[in-house]
Amino acid sequence: MPEVSNLFVVLMGIGTVFFGLVCIVFLTMGMSALLKGTEKPAAAAPAAAAASAAPAAADVIPNRQAMIAAISAAIAEEEGTDLTGIRILSIKKL
Repeated sequence: MPEVSNLFVVLMGIGTVFFGLVCIVFLTMGMSALLKGTEKPAAAAPAAAAASAAPAAADVIPNRQAMIAAISAAIAEEEGTDLTGIRILSIKKL
C-alpha cells in the first residue's frame, strides 16, 4: 500500500472542513428563505400594536419596596455578602 504524504492528508482535512462549512452556509440560507416565505406579516402587526400598548399600563408595580427587598436578598445570597452592602439604584422592566 503506497504511503500518503502528510501534505495530502492536511489538504484533504482542510478541504473537507471548508466544504462542510460552505454546505452549512447554503443550507441555512435556504432554510431562511423558506421560512421567510411562510411567515404571515398581517398577523404580526396587531400583536406589535397590542404589545406596545401593554407596557404603559404595566409600569406601575404594586409592591415595589417588597420586590426590591426580595431582589436584594437574592443577590446577597448568591454573592455571599451582607444585605446592607447592596444598593439597587433603578429597576426597569424588560
